[in-house]
Amino acid sequence: MRVKGVAGREVVVIGGGVAGTSLLVQLVGVLADRRPPHPVRAVRVVDPRPVGWGLAFGDEDPLLLCNSAAELNSLLADRPDDFVDHLRAHGWTGSAKDCVPRARMAEYCADRAARAREQAGRAGITVEHVRASAVSIGALAADGRGGHRVRLSTGEELRADDVVVCTGVHRPRIPRGFEEFRHHPRYVDSPYPASRIRQGLRPRSRVLVVGSHQSATDAALLLCRDGHRTTLTSPSGKLPAVRESLAAPVRAYPPLERISRLDPADPYLADRLVRCVVEAVRLSGRRPLRLQVSRACDPVRRLREETALAEAGACAWPDVIVPMIEQLIELAPGLPAGRLEELSAEFAWLTDRYATALARVNARRLLAHFDSGMLRVARPYPRAVSFEGGLWRVERSGAAPEAYDYVVNATGFERPVLHWDRERTALHLDGAPAGGTAVGGTAAGRLEADLRVRTGPGAPPQRVWVVGVGTHVRIPFANHLRNVVRQARQVVGRLAGPVPESTLSSISHHSPISAVRPMPSGDSLS
Repeated sequence: MRVKGVAGREVVVIGGGVAGTSLLVQLVGVLADRRPPHPVRAVRVVDPRPVGWGLAFGDEDPLLLCNSAAELNSLLADRPDDFVDHLRAHGWTGSAKDCVPRARMAEYCADRAARAREQAGRAGITVEHVRASAVSIGALAADGRGGHRVRLSTGEELRADDVVVCTGVHRPRIPRGFEEFRHHPRYVDSPYPASRIRQGLRPRSRVLVVGSHQSATDAALLLCRDGHRTTLTSPSGKLPAVRESLAAPVRAYPPLERISRLDPADPYLADRLVRCVVEAVRLSGRRPLRLQVSRACDPVRRLREETALAEAGACAWPDVIVPMIEQLIELAPGLPAGRLEELSAEFAWLTDRYATALARVNARRLLAHFDSGMLRVARPYPRAVSFEGGLWRVERSGAAPEAYDYVVNATGFERPVLHWDRERTALHLDGAPAGGTAVGGTAAGRLEADLRVRTGPGAPPQRVWVVGVGTHVRIPFANHLRNVVRQARQVVGRLAGPVPESTLSSISHHSPISAVRPMPSGDSLS
């Protein structure tokens, strides 16, 4: 509860994964370097899971690797080597371009969050972990200047002057043909956490994995390791391309630097984007692009050939992926209404196979399972699915029906979308209320370039920011970690900056709606 006359705002960070941890660590770092009084007096991180151990990275199974190189995974925008430094301090001897187990990233987040709490304590700033989910954010005034109330899954409410929404994905997509089976006991709606597969399936089962991209390859690796005969299927039937890792560029690429300066209204924008990428690949080596990828139709043969190309150092295209992603992120905010969605659909071939390519080490593991007969790809996608006599019956055109013990959905997750209620007085974080309006780049509820939420075009910004995956409504590759960390830094600059006296006055003298009971020290970030 705020004490009358005491300066300093109360910030609630919703989500304790990578985005929320990055914001916390950078905010505390900025504040602790300054003399008091601080513009922020308390930070509360709302997440039912331990801080750092979110869905994306919080899995202890060593088979699950980060898809990006260690050098890209710092939580600090001004210290890109921080993750590598952390790993080396804990005995790691790998290369900065290696992909490490995801649990190492979660451990790093937890370590930096604990340090931030200690640093905040020395500076007189309270940091707490509220173990609950946030349901909605209500404003006390139309412009949000009077503060907000964050309703929790427990039914309690948190008082906040500023709210930063850092929630990631959690709702699995439902694959075509499986809508009626999403609650079936033999249907696993996601391969994460990996313990669901390790502990929930009978030994030596026959398993159909729906999907063929990153989540599906994770599921296949887990299942085959544990002795299950596994079949992958998807509408495309294509596996990701192969690279050493998603690493930082080794040189500048002027053709890619043109992307952010392209005319967003240009009817030939897609063609110009392709031209920029092709020219950049040509600069990265003498080998033509057509010789850096396999054109085999069979997905396993293609995987084998592209793995060999990566191992031979014959692929230059991975070097342009990160600068391409970051230039597209700069271009996107200026796109006309609906154009981002059109371009995303038009370039799905690029994102599905190349931007999210497999690390070579995982490609080799998959090939070993294909060669042993434990893993296969089945095409085409099932035209009919049923469950009879204790088994899944799967029918596909031109093939005999097949039987499986389990189905694992690995088609990914729905991207989070905030919704205003009918009166535009509260934001809902998990699902649309009756008559609600989605917060988007072009809809009535808006997320602008400053990452602040508005009730509509021309409306004043709320003191509610979005960082991370939730910014997908206006920014492509919203889960690109370097972009997430930069977004967090941008919001930190606003939270830690000076606040007009009129605003301080309004937020220092109002009565709080209600507050969560003070948390015991054991529930603080550690």
